[in-house]
Amino acid sequence: MQLLKLPLNEPQRLLAVKSYHLPKNQNDVDFNNITELACSITNLPNALISIVDEKEVWFKSAKGMDICSTDRSLSFCSYAVASENDVYIIENTKKDSNFKNHPFVKNNEPIIFYAGVCLKDNNNHKLGTLCVIDHKENKLNNEQIESLKILAKQVVKLIELNKSNTKLKQTKRKLIKKNKMLKGFASQVAHDMKMPLANMILTTDILKSKYKTNIDEKGTGYLNNIKNASLSLSSYINNLLNYYENSSVDKKNVSCFSFNQLLEEVIDILNIKVNCTMNLPDKDFDIVTNRAALELILLNLITNSLKYNNKAETIIDVTLNTENDDFNLVTVKDNGIGIPKEKQKKIFKLFSIAEETDRFGQRGHGIGLSTVKKLVTKLGGTISVKSTVGAGSAFSFSIKK
Repeated sequence: MQLLKLPLNEPQRLLAVKSYHLPKNQNDVDFNNITELACSITNLPNALISIVDEKEVWFKSAKGMDICSTDRSLSFCSYAVASENDVYIIENTKKDSNFKNHPFVKNNEPIIFYAGVCLKDNNNHKLGTLCVIDHKENKLNNEQIESLKILAKQVVKLIELNKSNTKLKQTKRKLIKKNKMLKGFASQVAHDMKMPLANMILTTDILKSKYKTNIDEKGTGYLNNIKNASLSLSSYINNLLNYYENSSVDKKNVSCFSFNQLLEEVIDILNIKVNCTMNLPDKDFDIVTNRAALELILLNLITNSLKYNNKAETIIDVTLNTENDDFNLVTVKDNGIGIPKEKQKKIFKLFSIAEETDRFGQRGHGIGLSTVKKLVTKLGGTISVKSTVGAGSAFSFSIKK
């Protein structure tokens, strides 16, 4: 039996093999389809996709043979990889002085014919082979050999794709971990800042009340500025907490409830002070979804309709369309200031704002609509906006039934 020689670039080749992290299983349909096709093209009963590792040769796909791996010194694929040629063919192993005494040639189902095409990566490292095997003497014509070469290139592309997917999964896991840490940090900082801000707001009120006779108009203005800044920051923190605390919606925590009743509760919570006409759906429907999530969505959208409006009378229309078999469609429409077209695609991004200040002079934080989109997505739906500057906006979102 021929003594196995190692490729000249063996250390680099082994590093290349290890870099792909190819899983050792044979249930990958894409690889199995190629061995199936190799058998069909050559009219041979057996085909293998082999990976030649340091001490063993293992098979990513095996058509016609019940084999997962073998010792490298015994594998025909090891000789193919060590060969100077990219195609390694033995038409009759029993007539070949190098292989006639090989254990695989002498067993009950002998390997008599072997043809292997090397799997070469972009750096010309031979990772293994795509090979076809017969238990009797055989040969391949040029067309069959060329077809096997094409299939071998497809195998390498699959291996490269697996490597890319593995890297993407690793990157995704790292990003999820870092994102979780950032969420925890942001939430903790927000919680820690709530009490000092509450104390600042309370202190300014006490100072204004207790020392009002000693503080002139200018001093009162300073205190008002401190209070307003504290209230703005407190609002920002509460919105930030809402964003992170509502990042995970329990899809199992659903209930059946009246949509109009929920809207009336939202209106009560808002305690609207401005001149406003709120038009609810003419017909009430019971819907099944996460009630708390839908309430927060409506609170954010209706609050924006109230805040970003310069009309003497604010008009808000809320409609519910239940005709779709899979989704409920909710629309919140107003007669507000509208959103410029160039900003409409950005408003759902965290910290993105369409207007610097609302009708009360308060600066927006760019968290509310981002929270809305996140909640709608968690409920299995999508959200969109149609808006005309000066005429108003209509936010439409779907909720999976």
